[in-house]
Amino acid sequence: MELGAFSISLAVEDLEASREFYEKFGFEVVGGEASENWQILRNGYCTLGLFKGMFDKNIITFNPGWDDKAQPVADFTDVRELQRQLKSRGVGFISEADEGGSGPASFVVLDPDGNPILVDQHI
Repeated sequence: MELGAFSISLAVEDLEASREFYEKFGFEVVGGEASENWQILRNGYCTLGLFKGMFDKNIITFNPGWDDKAQPVADFTDVRELQRQLKSRGVGFISEADEGGSGPASFVVLDPDGNPILVDQHI
């Protein structure tokens, strides 16, 4: 099962303070809009999303169809196929991708400790 690019999306209280903190660890802003309360930071293969006021908990994120630099890859497992595989393994869903489509879609599951996992396909 190939899940695509991995990142952590952090629910932050102070976007600027969080960005400055992670910059001390060598992260650099590579995307997002501070004026819209979100920024994407990267350090090597590690990606952090900082989001103020958009969700309540930190989220583990996978992006099928993207590499670690958010660039499209030619061969990947569609989010709907990943959803089918996980359902067949007994995983419960908080939200589901529309089974009948193609292209962008997402689903959310919770791990045993209640941590949200977002599988979000952009292509």
